[in-house]
Amino acid sequence: MTAGSSDPPTITLGLPRMHKEPSERRDFLPEFVGRLARRGASPVLEEGYGSGMGLSTDDYRQQAEGVRFASRREVYQQPWVLVLRAPDADELDWMAPGSLLISMLHYPTRPQRVADLRQRGLEAISLDSLKDDSGRRLVENLQAVAWNGVREAFKVLARTYPAPGFASPQRGPIRVTLLGAGAVGSHVVRTAAAYGDVDRRKRLAADGVRGVVTRVVDFDVTGDEAEMRRILTETDLLVDATQRPDPSQPVIPNDWIRSLPDHAVILDLSVDPYDCDRDPPYVKGIEGVPHGNLDQFIFPPDDPAYDRLPGCVEAGERRHALSCYSWPGLEPAACMRHYGQQLRPILRMLIERGGPQQVRERGRFFERAVSRALLSRWEG
Repeated sequence: MTAGSSDPPTITLGLPRMHKEPSERRDFLPEFVGRLARRGASPVLEEGYGSGMGLSTDDYRQQAEGVRFASRREVYQQPWVLVLRAPDADELDWMAPGSLLISMLHYPTRPQRVADLRQRGLEAISLDSLKDDSGRRLVENLQAVAWNGVREAFKVLARTYPAPGFASPQRGPIRVTLLGAGAVGSHVVRTAAAYGDVDRRKRLAADGVRGVVTRVVDFDVTGDEAEMRRILTETDLLVDATQRPDPSQPVIPNDWIRSLPDHAVILDLSVDPYDCDRDPPYVKGIEGVPHGNLDQFIFPPDDPAYDRLPGCVEAGERRHALSCYSWPGLEPAACMRHYGQQLRPILRMLIERGGPQQVRERGRFFERAVSRALLSRWEG
């Protein structure tokens, strides 16, 4: 990569598809790719890019004349690679040392991934670590996390709710218990009041059905087992939106789930992973919930996924549970439009600077944000 005297350097940027599960259909939209090309990038897209969302090669070529389509291997061999979800090991094998990976890498909760990337000699920018000077994430879709997850959870609760029934004017208010009052939690409060579906709320309200009461539980309360068990007995929908300082400690140990009513539904929005190789092991905030994806994110109590959980996880107590690695992925086009808008100024800065090596730790706004998200400067 060489810079001319006045023009920004031309960056060859690989955009691979995500081969995670059949329902993962998210690729960056043609408008986004076109803007990258006009800013000086030379995009190389994996063959079939965008096809999961009904897009064609012509759709991309209309926005970026010079866009090129190549095999998955060749795309990963480009100097820069941009893909939303972290690549698998076989895909990383195709990347040359010194290449730049831009992806959701989750440094704090994936220490093995961090070590692997460093061993391979790769540079990386973790999209979830891109934050402003006050610590607010710059690339996130937390509103979609809340709306999509809560909407699906209420669909399940409508089926499990006992007599007189979820849609009956004779039932009491739906009782939501929210763990976590951060960015995701604040969206959950608003979303739960609408059942995750504004039209559903209008229909129920028109029929005289009582609405939703959401109780937000502070972290300092969750250690009180007696109080938490009491709260759980009064819960129809339990939502985990926590960001725990110690992922080895669950907020709700599996045994406490016994206190939930039989019809209760558990919604995992934090989607922390299980990791039995650590000492002590990492567990989810609500222990015993399977780790879902876009192919399956609803788990009835008798689902075989519970029996496949790692041995370090207690899962004897079960309710209907929902967990998805990427809740925004349920609406792929809207999701990628949102991420594209957030990423445009960040990638523009990177292209103009000529790469991460030129990003100044005390530079302008987006330089400072990228500097904090660089693997080479990550100290966690």
